[in-house]
Amino acid sequence: MSHDHDDRPQLTAAQAAAVLNPPAGRNGGDLVVETLQGLGATTVFGLPGQHALGMFDALRRSSLRYVGLRVENNAGFAADAYGRITGEVAPLLLSTGPGALTSLAALQEAAAASAPVLAISSQIPTAGLGGGRHGYLHELRDQQASVRDIVKSVHTVRTASQIPSAIAAAWESALTAPHGPVWVEIPQDVLLAETTLPVVSAMDATPRELYPRPELTVAAAHLLSHAERPVIIAGGGVVRSDASGKLRALAEKIDAPVVTTFGGKGAFPWEHPLSLRSWLEDRHTTDFLEDADVLLVVGSGLGELSSNYHTFRPRGRVIQIEADAGKLESNHPALGIHSDAREALADLLEAVERREDPDAAERVRTVLEKVRVRIEAQDLTREQQVLAAVREALPDAAPSFWDMTILAYWAWSAFDARRPNTMHSAQGAGGLGYGFPAAIGAAAADPTKPVLAVSGDGGAMYSIAELATARQYDLPLTWLIVDDGGYGILREYMTGAFGETTGTELARPDFVALAESFGVPAVRTGPESLAADLGKALATPGPSVVVLPALLRMFEPTHL
Repeated sequence: MSHDHDDRPQLTAAQAAAVLNPPAGRNGGDLVVETLQGLGATTVFGLPGQHALGMFDALRRSSLRYVGLRVENNAGFAADAYGRITGEVAPLLLSTGPGALTSLAALQEAAAASAPVLAISSQIPTAGLGGGRHGYLHELRDQQASVRDIVKSVHTVRTASQIPSAIAAAWESALTAPHGPVWVEIPQDVLLAETTLPVVSAMDATPRELYPRPELTVAAAHLLSHAERPVIIAGGGVVRSDASGKLRALAEKIDAPVVTTFGGKGAFPWEHPLSLRSWLEDRHTTDFLEDADVLLVVGSGLGELSSNYHTFRPRGRVIQIEADAGKLESNHPALGIHSDAREALADLLEAVERREDPDAAERVRTVLEKVRVRIEAQDLTREQQVLAAVREALPDAAPSFWDMTILAYWAWSAFDARRPNTMHSAQGAGGLGYGFPAAIGAAAADPTKPVLAVSGDGGAMYSIAELATARQYDLPLTWLIVDDGGYGILREYMTGAFGETTGTELARPDFVALAESFGVPAVRTGPESLAADLGKALATPGPSVVVLPALLRMFEPTHL
């Protein structure tokens, strides 16, 4: 049996010489950072802790840039955004026990949004592993068990020589479609122990490609080519796989209207004649989708928000392209194609026959006009004015990160993202506090563009500590805080359900004075001056805060 060695990592002569004389003073933490460097990482996020100090000490001997946040959950949100913006793995360095557990809500969002986050957690000393009650600081009976339901894969290290392989395996897992968070944990003594192992120099963790099966492509192409009323739903998978160009080409080849999910914002041009935009929480759109005789769903599981709260009942054939096998046909019977969106769309684009539908654009205009009339009948001028001001102020290429707040709920349906992979929110898992720390991660990924974060006053209080982070690293981001004195969307939900509210009204600080106490310039604005104030803040280097006192309302739901 012969073996082809050509594709194996090779050492240069200098590297080979260095293998025999590794530098002194290295520990397990050095193996961590050397492996990350070898895999191509440039930036890491995190928060130090007692058991993780070996990793953090090794950072100063590396070329990795460290961005330290003030709360582990916020560090996780920052890593999530870095992964979304770059498509690269975002390492997240964590301590044990409380530090590890505090990151879990962020990792749930990364899992829901398929963001490639590599969490590397420390552990109690090796002698304490296995569930015994030794009384180590931060000890959990089974730390893995706390994360296993959230992340794609878990990798435990017990010796120094296992570190590079465990991190490489996790890296590959994070980047294999669907992307997602992964977990590596390393005991304190392994991180601290001196090592004579050679410097990690050549790592390979190439993700597996996920191609569609050819017989499924043929079947899907036949359905689409001969459909009378084909429609496409484009989800976040289109954005993550950088497939918006192929989506547009396919839609134009078969004259199929396209609606983008809230996670797929920007996947299809907003002003395109075939664009149904993102009005998924609207019965007019739902009716249109139900009337399709062939519905192509790309990169979406058709979950609660994408199905108008599970009121959507397709009457035609459904074709579902999805990288997460667990989401195939999970909500509706379909021709399920387990594939990365880009690869499947590329194959479909070649296989479909051109079809022309001169009425398609007119049918799209009819739906959008019905939506416009419905919204305009609800006296929501201020809300539309505020959203338009944000759009006016935000440069097309600037990314924005939206917390779970009423203005974000508006933006899901009504905001023109203009470009793919520029608008992100926490709508995957739906946790509060995402917007500002996520913006920190995006600003760290590309400091040449301004970044916008949007929060309500309730969500903002989750992230106030990170004003210090933004100032410390002098990041180019602007934080818009819409201050309505409470959890606005919960206030609406409770009022609608029970006629009164409980626990939704909040005392809050003077956000302008608070930001300025961190050395971050801030301004209070109104709906009329928002576009100018926000534009000025975004154009000014470094962090800034814009506070908009406003009581915004949601448009009426159609699913009840």
